[in-house]
Amino acid sequence: MSYVAERRQEEKDRRRAEIVDAAVEIYREVSWDAVTIDQVARRARLSRALVYVYFKDKEELHAAIVVRAFELLAVRFAEASSRARLGIDKVEALGRAYVAFAHEFPHFFDACARFEASSVPVDDPNSPVAQCVEISDRVHAHAIAAIVQGQQDGSIRSDLGDPKMSSFALWGFTHGLIQIAMNKANALARRGIAVPELIDQAVALLRKMLAK
Repeated sequence: MSYVAERRQEEKDRRRAEIVDAAVEIYREVSWDAVTIDQVARRARLSRALVYVYFKDKEELHAAIVVRAFELLAVRFAEASSRARLGIDKVEALGRAYVAFAHEFPHFFDACARFEASSVPVDDPNSPVAQCVEISDRVHAHAIAAIVQGQQDGSIRSDLGDPKMSSFALWGFTHGLIQIAMNKANALARRGIAVPELIDQAVALLRKMLAK
């Protein structure tokens, strides 16, 4: 690639990142349904037409945000896993890292949840949706690896079945717990249940279920 072509590509990448930055900032403030391309263009100080040069529609822009969210979650998972030695402790660390991620970045958690709930086909391996699937699989790989290691070091039962299936079951359990904690905190409080205590109890249950 020539110097001029490289500079042009760098400019395109920078402009694209600025658009995603603007969309993320607005997403922090309002729900995704309330975000508009016009708002993103104004926040990025670009024309609406130029935004559409980089993203053909709002769904494609959302996919870019999902990729960014999963990339951050992958980093958090890698850090959490590295701090634990036994497989079962890694699984707990990943679960707590997911809870912390949702609490710190509720807009990213919502973006990922919306993507996982969608049924958009992956026809093009280079499409934004395909990129979301690829990075999502990298995130789940941390949980799969933790389960496999736990079975090897004896901290996790060997009769769980397919580690991949088990990791997705754990993800569903934790994802649902986060949604309850985020959306039902007042209802829990009326019943004398604090969210941190609920999370600790859920983690204890998971450990009993997984422990050898």
